[in-house]
Amino acid sequence: MDFNMKKLASDAGIFFTRAVQFTEEKFGQAEKTELDAHFENLLARADSTKNWTEKILRQTEVLLQPNPSARVEEFLYEKLDRKVPSRVTNGELLAQYMAEAAGELGPTTPYGKTLLKVAEAEKQLGAAERDFIHTASISFLTPLRNFLEGDWKTISKERRLLQNRRLDLDACKARLKKAKAAEAKATLWNDEVDKAEQELRVAQTEFDRQAEVTRLLLEGISSTHVNHLRCLHEFVKSQTTYYAQCYRHMLDLQKQLGRFPGTFVGTTEPASPPLSSTSPTTAAATMPVVPSVASLAPPGEASLCLEEVAPPASGTRKARVLYDYEAADSSELALLADELITVYSLPGMDPDWLIGERGNKKGKVPVTYLELLS
Repeated sequence: MDFNMKKLASDAGIFFTRAVQFTEEKFGQAEKTELDAHFENLLARADSTKNWTEKILRQTEVLLQPNPSARVEEFLYEKLDRKVPSRVTNGELLAQYMAEAAGELGPTTPYGKTLLKVAEAEKQLGAAERDFIHTASISFLTPLRNFLEGDWKTISKERRLLQNRRLDLDACKARLKKAKAAEAKATLWNDEVDKAEQELRVAQTEFDRQAEVTRLLLEGISSTHVNHLRCLHEFVKSQTTYYAQCYRHMLDLQKQLGRFPGTFVGTTEPASPPLSSTSPTTAAATMPVVPSVASLAPPGEASLCLEEVAPPASGTRKARVLYDYEAADSSELALLADELITVYSLPGMDPDWLIGERGNKKGKVPVTYLELLS
């Protein structure tokens, strides 16, 4: 019991001494041991890494789960070390509503058939989103959290210890200075100065040892950057895969809807700008959209026979194919990315399409899959 009381009294005394030293430093009444410039740079770099890691982590969480209530729920489950319940994605929920609507409104009607097709695509999008969230959480969010909750807490703990060792050191310096001043006035015995010098040596040793430990941890931030860089590559890879899956699903859906007889009623605006305003830069930066109902001939007229179509005397151009394209029927020309073909337009053609020629093969090709060359 006496030992515990003495220890508490000693701890209280040390805390009081540090508080006095810290306060006097703030008011400029005591000297402060400054860290070298390299150490200060390491501290600033570590703080910056921690702050930006927190911001990137929080915003990535918002990207993966925009619903704040769901994020809070996931956070609570994580803190309770319990598995987060499986949650239906927005795309899967939309797919469910569309399928139910088709069943009630008539699955054999044009609207019902379209609802079912779109529902199937939305379900695929929801599954792709679920995979992306899972992959991004493991490969990107988890390493960031591990740094903040592991390495950074260790660094913070050692920095606090270093701060305490520095306050102890400066307090010893102040006591030694006062002891020497008192000795000069012959008010203290020499053993008081010897005691103050011994305390200063011990405090200096402890400070130097703690500074070295802290410095090594701070220099480890470089390894943290390397690890986060690798995780960032994994995040971009998973995001690219997700968007590529979404694009393929929607491209397939649009092709299917374009083949549905009687699916679209009324007039629609062209899916892409006229050829005269389409620049290579714009075409390359635009995600290809499959035109809806395409025809070589105006409504009411017989379709043109491709074998009989001859290129105009002027107006042919070279075009580079931006993306692979699978022909929907014999009137279209299948395309391979990066190949060069000759293209031209015919009077009355849908502005979203051109006639493409490759050797002795020809057929309709979508404008948005091409980069027109001068």
